[in-house]
Amino acid sequence: MSQIRSRPASLAQPPIPEASATSSNPETPKSPSKPPSFSQQAISKTLTSTANLANLLPTGTLLAFQLLTPIFTNNGACDSATRPMTLCLLALLATSCFLASFTDSVKGGRDGQVYYGLATSKGLFLFDCPDPEGSGLPDLSKYKIRFVDGVHAVLSVLVFIATALRDKNVVNCLYPTPKHETQEVLDIFPIGVGLICSLLFVIFPSRRHGIGYPVTPGKS
Repeated sequence: MSQIRSRPASLAQPPIPEASATSSNPETPKSPSKPPSFSQQAISKTLTSTANLANLLPTGTLLAFQLLTPIFTNNGACDSATRPMTLCLLALLATSCFLASFTDSVKGGRDGQVYYGLATSKGLFLFDCPDPEGSGLPDLSKYKIRFVDGVHAVLSVLVFIATALRDKNVVNCLYPTPKHETQEVLDIFPIGVGLICSLLFVIFPSRRHGIGYPVTPGKS
């Protein structure tokens, strides 16, 4: 009788060892990042200010520029009639930026109302306050005109010109087919003016909150 041989059991394969949690090559420690230098921080702040040049202009003037420019320039397609009108509009808005730098506001101590006025050599001349003495206002002689106000007025006009030259409707109206040299000036001048004005605004900060500018809470 033939002996029935049992089939040999398959040999169990040894389990594959799992990869250890820690790699054989330990990670090299990262060097701590160096804080930005003073010059890098200044450049970053300057570029941020340059990108927000429109915030340096009065709100009403900027809004009028954005609304009226497409109408006066006929969306950039000016003719002999709309081109002088556009120049007059830009001149009026630039004058508004200049005069707004000499305005300021005060808050009444009794009624809490904000009053606006024009800075003069003697103090602040209020527009809409019938009784300055009875409203509990501070000493208005502290708000007299200063040299820095003239600097801000000139810078505001330059910022407005730079903003206008970045508007495609104004450029297409005044320079429909600019030459190569003119196009280079139109590309470089607004950026250069914006950078210089941003630096000067940092050096000569304004403490006034005139017409078209936000009023600081608690300003009296």
